[in-house]
Amino acid sequence: MPKPTVAILGASRDRQKYGNKSVRAHRQQGYDVYPVNPFAEEIEGLKCYPTLAAVPVARLDRISIYLPPDAGLALLGEIKARGAGEVWLNPGSESPALLAEAQRLGLDVIQACSIVDVGLSPHQL
Repeated sequence: MPKPTVAILGASRDRQKYGNKSVRAHRQQGYDVYPVNPFAEEIEGLKCYPTLAAVPVARLDRISIYLPPDAGLALLGEIKARGAGEVWLNPGSESPALLAEAQRLGLDVIQACSIVDVGLSPHQL
């Protein structure tokens, strides 16, 4: 059975940031993790991708967003094009405008912490 795949938008090199904790949490729970950050080449030993479109897998099971709402809103078209099974808006990444546009695009968004969803506490990472 293939590993589930996740792209982390807003992945961070800073181990205190949730965008880094998510990379570690998903990897610990058996995901193939694709960090996305245009300003990093590597995060937690994984190759980092400048854009979601550059992630080299045909289908992502999950996209987890750790970006300010305006940045996430600007990426919704690209997120829709990737066709992920789940789009996670982590606390602080959502806004009424982003949610309205995601709904208009037909995205199935989940407003919750994806780290907690995989069975870990962000405070333990």
